[in-house]
Amino acid sequence: MIWQLEITLFLFLLISAIVALESRDLLVAVVMMTIFSFLMALLFVTMGAVDVGFTEAVVGAGITGLLFVVVIYQTSRRSND
Repeated sequence: MIWQLEITLFLFLLISAIVALESRDLLVAVVMMTIFSFLMALLFVTMGAVDVGFTEAVVGAGITGLLFVVVIYQTSRRSND
């Protein structure tokens, strides 16, 4: 295990999670959560769990991110004036 790489990934995970939680735009939040999921996949691979990292990359970063983006574009914004 390369501890410098793991700490760097942890820092980027923390940053992407904070940006996703504090974002007011849904698309930015979805993109940041997709980045978070991809960083988790990289972290799993650096820890030696290649199968778990591959599954996280495909399901978490790929399918879920794409599904959320499609759902965002299928909805409309309403205002309560």
